[in-house]
Amino acid sequence: MIEFKLPSLGADMDEGRLVEWKVKPGDPVKRGDVVAVVDTSKAAVDVEIWQEGIVQSLLVQPGETVPVGTVLALLSGEGEAAVVPAPAPSPARRPVSPLARKRARELGVDIERIEGTGPSGSVTEQDVARAAEASAPVDRQAQMRQAIAAAMSRSKREIPHYYLGETIPLATAAAWLTACNAERPVAERLLMAALQLKAVALACREFPDMNGFWRDGAYVASSAIHPGVAISLRSGGLIAPAIHDAADKPLGTLMRDLTDLVRRARSGSLRSSELSEPTITVTNLGDQGVESVFGVIYPPQVALVGFGRIAERPWAENGSLSIRPTVSASLSADHRVSDGHRGALFLADIRELLQHPERL
Repeated sequence: MIEFKLPSLGADMDEGRLVEWKVKPGDPVKRGDVVAVVDTSKAAVDVEIWQEGIVQSLLVQPGETVPVGTVLALLSGEGEAAVVPAPAPSPARRPVSPLARKRARELGVDIERIEGTGPSGSVTEQDVARAAEASAPVDRQAQMRQAIAAAMSRSKREIPHYYLGETIPLATAAAWLTACNAERPVAERLLMAALQLKAVALACREFPDMNGFWRDGAYVASSAIHPGVAISLRSGGLIAPAIHDAADKPLGTLMRDLTDLVRRARSGSLRSSELSEPTITVTNLGDQGVESVFGVIYPPQVALVGFGRIAERPWAENGSLSIRPTVSASLSADHRVSDGHRGALFLADIRELLQHPERL
């Protein structure tokens, strides 16, 4: 038998509440399938499975809260006989409209605890909205602040941070972006954030000591480059899910993925792999009017890159003074893995990459 366990949901989320199963005993599953929805302090998460087999039994029921690592289900593997019990008669259940069930999943509301006001006691979308308004926002926001505080306290306590800053000229990148977007439909236009994210991902190829994890007293470099993107949530708080393989994606694809990730993060429909697999974090507070940001590393990662607002500033070069668009970039890094010299070279590589946007 193969044990399917609740996977990591990020360093600051150590438990989850099962909202619903997407499979039942007897169903075949393959790698990457979404098999369950789990509610956390930050979002409702689609949980993927990375084994193949046939579901034999579901050990955790919707509504139960369990720690990361708990066995959720058993699967039969290759060569094992699949023994699927005959389904038991289902108890009578109140009708729930598909829209209400979808909305409950998005809001992280337990549908079984909602009193229905529709025909025959059915649960409607309005019932879900009322239940969420009554309790979920306050509870989730408080839980999220506690989770963030715990992770950041651990980070500042355990990680010997060092910080570096660099002002990067963006005249070339801005001109290239304007020309590129003039040839694109409005819905497919690129933002500078996509160029910055791609530059960080490419720099990680040259500086693997910025892209990985500190685990069990040693650094483990990641062969994959999955930058986590810090996203502010409408209800308050922050989450940093991963964009997978960012260094290998064309800018148009990266922009679409970034837009989709922000939308899904704010609607509460992320995947477990997006929360557990970021290898470095990128935070961009330019749209908030912040000139620079020096972030706290998200353990077990070892580096965080920050970008402030793009602004026109005086720029001296070759004895002449001009006004150019620039951005303040920063690096927060782990002194157990790298030092200021390596960090400076890493930031310099990001700066150089942004001077050649056509190569990104």
